[in-house]
Amino acid sequence: MKALRFTEQFKNLCKAALRLTDASEADAVLLLLEGPADWQRLKKLIGTERLLIAADTAEQLEGVRQAKLKCVQIDMAEHPVYERLTQSILEAIADDILAPGSCVVALYSGFDADTVDSLSVINLDEHLNRLTGRDLRQLETRVPLDTLKMVVDLAVEIGREGREGKPVGTLLIVGDARKVHDCSHPVGFDPVKGYNRKERNLCEPRVREGIKEIAQMDGAIIVSADGTVEAACRYIDCSAAEVTLSKGLGTRHWAAAAVSRATNAVAVTVSQSNGTVRIFQNGEVVLRIEPSLRRPMVWKEFEYEPPES
Repeated sequence: MKALRFTEQFKNLCKAALRLTDASEADAVLLLLEGPADWQRLKKLIGTERLLIAADTAEQLEGVRQAKLKCVQIDMAEHPVYERLTQSILEAIADDILAPGSCVVALYSGFDADTVDSLSVINLDEHLNRLTGRDLRQLETRVPLDTLKMVVDLAVEIGREGREGKPVGTLLIVGDARKVHDCSHPVGFDPVKGYNRKERNLCEPRVREGIKEIAQMDGAIIVSADGTVEAACRYIDCSAAEVTLSKGLGTRHWAAAAVSRATNAVAVTVSQSNGTVRIFQNGEVVLRIEPSLRRPMVWKEFEYEPPES
C-alpha cells in the first residue's frame, strides 16, 4: 500500500477537477485513494469544503477525520473502479454527505493502481437512485435506524450482486420479531437454528455473507430490532385481503405488504427480476431503491472440442 504521490500530474489533475467543479457547479471533488495521504497538503491543494475522500480500509483513512475532511470507507478493494466509485457515492448519500441529485467530480486510479490518473464528472441523478439516512429516519419509530440501514444495505448488496452470477430475490422482515414469527410457519429446514445470538447478528461480516447464501432459499428471513437473525425460510401466513399493490409485483411483495400491515415490522424485498429493493410499512411501499450497479461478470471455462481426425 503506497502513499499518494503529489506529482505534477496529480497537481494538474486537481486543478482541472476544481475548474470542472466550478464549470459544472459540482457539489464535491471525490478522491478515491489506494493508500494513505498527507491530509494537510491535500487541504491546501483542493480545500476542505468540496473534498470528499473515499478508501477501502481504515488504515488508508487514518488521520483524515482529525484533519476535518469528509470521508467514506467502502471495503471493496477487489472490485472494479466503476463499482468502487459507485459505492463511494452510495455511502456518501446514505451518510447525508451528498444529496441524491448532486454532481461529483471524481479523481481516481483508472489505469495505474499506484497513480491517480483519471478524472470524471458524475451526475448522481443519471448514475444512481439511492435512499438517504434522512429517508430511513422516517421509519425509525418502528425499527432502530442502525438496524434498518444495515438490513437495507444488505438487501441492496443482494440485489446488486446476486449469487454466483445469478439474480436473487428475497424477503427480510425487521422488528416485532416475535409477532412476525407467530404469523409465519417454516417452509422447511431453518439454517440459522441452533446458533447463539452473536453468531446470528448482522453486525458480523461473516453473518451477512451467510445470509446472502440463505437468501437464495424459499421463505422470509426474520430479523430482530437489534440485528439478530431470529429465523429463516419462513412462510408468511398474514392475509393480504386489504392490501393493494401495483401490477407486476409477485407473492414475495404481497407477503411483505401483508406482514408489515399485520405487525409493527418493516419488510424489505429484493426483486429477483431486476434487483429493485422495496421497503414496506403499514402494508404499503414507502421507499424504493432501483439497482444502480451492474452485476459482476462471471467467467466460464472455454469449451473446446478438437476436430475429428
